[in-house]
Amino acid sequence: MKVIHLISGGDSGGAKTHVHMLLQNLCRTPGVEITMVCFMEGPFSEEARALGIPTVIFPGRNILRTYSALKKLIREGGYDIIHCHGARGNMMGALLRRATGLPVVTTVHSDYRLDYMGRPLSRATYGTINTLALRRLDYRIGVSDAMVDLLISRGFDPDRLFPIYNGIDFTPRTPSMSRGEYLASVGAHWPDDCVIAGIAARLNPVKDIPTLVRGFARAHERCPRLRLLIAGDGEQMNELKNLAASLGVKEEVCFAGWVSDVDSFYHALDINTLTSLSETFPYSLTEGARAGLPTVASRVGGVPYLIDHGVNGFLFEAQDYETLARHLAVLAEDATLRAHMGARLYQKGKNEYSLESTLQRQLDIYGVILRRAARPKTRRSGALVCGAYGRGNAGDDAILEAIVTELRQIDPDLPVWVLSRKPSETRLTYRVNSIYTFGFPKFLWRMSRTRLYINGGGSLMQDVTSHRSLWFYLFTISAAKILGNKVQMYGCGIGPIHDQSNRARAARVLQKRVDAITLRDTHSKEELADMGVTNPEIILSADPTVILPAAGEEVIDGVLENEGLDPDGRYIGFTLRPWPGFEEKAHIFGQAADYVWEKYGLTPLFLPIERRLDVAAAEKAAAHIQKAPCHILKNTGSSDHTIGLFARMQAVVSMRLHALVFSAGQGVPLVGVVYDPKISSFLSYIGQDLYTELENLTLEGLCAHIDAACARIGDTAFLSVGVDRLRQVERRNSEAAKKLLECEK
Repeated sequence: MKVIHLISGGDSGGAKTHVHMLLQNLCRTPGVEITMVCFMEGPFSEEARALGIPTVIFPGRNILRTYSALKKLIREGGYDIIHCHGARGNMMGALLRRATGLPVVTTVHSDYRLDYMGRPLSRATYGTINTLALRRLDYRIGVSDAMVDLLISRGFDPDRLFPIYNGIDFTPRTPSMSRGEYLASVGAHWPDDCVIAGIAARLNPVKDIPTLVRGFARAHERCPRLRLLIAGDGEQMNELKNLAASLGVKEEVCFAGWVSDVDSFYHALDINTLTSLSETFPYSLTEGARAGLPTVASRVGGVPYLIDHGVNGFLFEAQDYETLARHLAVLAEDATLRAHMGARLYQKGKNEYSLESTLQRQLDIYGVILRRAARPKTRRSGALVCGAYGRGNAGDDAILEAIVTELRQIDPDLPVWVLSRKPSETRLTYRVNSIYTFGFPKFLWRMSRTRLYINGGGSLMQDVTSHRSLWFYLFTISAAKILGNKVQMYGCGIGPIHDQSNRARAARVLQKRVDAITLRDTHSKEELADMGVTNPEIILSADPTVILPAAGEEVIDGVLENEGLDPDGRYIGFTLRPWPGFEEKAHIFGQAADYVWEKYGLTPLFLPIERRLDVAAAEKAAAHIQKAPCHILKNTGSSDHTIGLFARMQAVVSMRLHALVFSAGQGVPLVGVVYDPKISSFLSYIGQDLYTELENLTLEGLCAHIDAACARIGDTAFLSVGVDRLRQVERRNSEAAKKLLECEK
């Protein structure tokens, strides 16, 4: 593989470090040949040569001459990919794209709209040219997921975007000086038992060090042992010193100046901090992670992708020094919490943000680009997925995540489009193209270009909650088929459909317009038979969400700690939802929570699936708890966090199907409260017999079921049977999709 890199040659800072590090290591990779072209001679190119990077200079401002020379070099050199960096590289890449026929990719190191701030002429020329060129290139690599999110929000195709990070070498370092020696070298004469927070940054406005000083001063009032070490130089030095003096913390703040011994600096700290107003993904975060430091950082740019709030550090909104102060004080007062968070951050940094992972990520991106370039061009491509997405329901969102995951396992280059109530949010979360659910012209046009339409999981074929939603889904199925798609209903539930005219309409559409239906329970199969639907291939499978993994133990430990809960505690999970008849039964759940606390020592934990509804239901039940400590989570977070939380339960009592699915997939004993036949059908399907109808719910009956569930705690032989069956039959969902996609080739 031969790759030519185009860059101006005047770059500095993070972009310079990233390009030099990456190309130096790519040059050492067997089977990879790299050439870097700069458009000026200077320190950038000189350092590149010193690192062993083959570097060619094309000086001068004659664009046409440079273009012709580059075109000749690329054609004669037998290159496979053109990789651009910066405005001049992007402009030349856009010109060479058609002339060479090669795929062109660019790495976006910063927000291109801000690159020429304060330089109106350059912004009007280079900035405009760069903006236009970026739209004409084939692929874009964002330096951090946040940069990719920014590009997605500006309308760039998610299928042609890749994230990469500024990785560093996580090989253990031995600092040249001990903590005491380093502090003495910078004039910080502090007690041995002090807790030191620190930052390494340029002292300029974008880093917002004044917020750090103010937050530190407030935290120091609560924790007098706390100290602040600031490494860096810049125009705000005197202003910051005066601020520290005015806040009464002059002796507790040390300005270390420019630091060359980075290892000794970070090993002198107990807490790493970042207070920037804007960032892509700063090296100071990964350097702090390498030193095993918990981090308190502003929620900007790519920071939240490394710092999981409450797990390996804390996040605060930029300039909010009060929240920053609270987080600093909490860490300063708890050495165990610092150690746990620091260890988690080190592990995440080593796994995902190391030099090796950055290099491998770049090689993987090149592999994808070359694979796609070799694919034959066709008019129809991709899949369109429709379901109840973008409505804040963790179960529906998990269904979408599972479907997208399985489609990408079938074909990693398959373009995926999703109909969503919140298309912008869906684009960012799942990195797919998305259309507003009721944007009829757009999704009908897209249907004329895709190969597979998926009616995506859940109970979409029912008229209990709405007649109109049923009609809408039937319309989209018919339209997709008429416009040339294969049609699959994916891991779905059927019914209940009560209205006879709706049953007849649904039967006609499914019989005529659907190619394959994979079902998540036996009740749905019986419903189809009763409706007379026989023409599609009907396959009994499972809910697609059973394939989703739980977050790692250390992550869930952090989530629980952040909620003030003991990670080693023993819990019983309750997931409730408003439904006709629930309010009359709410007290039973509260009394059952007291019962299980007194008999088994299990703390009741209420876990919502649909936040908007379930938290209110939990509060009504919790109001009847008299003895047990209980906790209501307002938000369980992403799918892996939600599944990880259910995995920590000793048993689960749920009205929500997906709480049962998530728990079953983790081998947790279940008690179902049935408001809809899908609950009892699912539990019967996996061999679980502990459920009761909501209308028949009694305290005695619920407690008896809980007793039976608690008796199964640790009974892996019984619980694993249903779990293994679920995962085995779930494969039928993706197998059916693969078969339909292959029919269209």
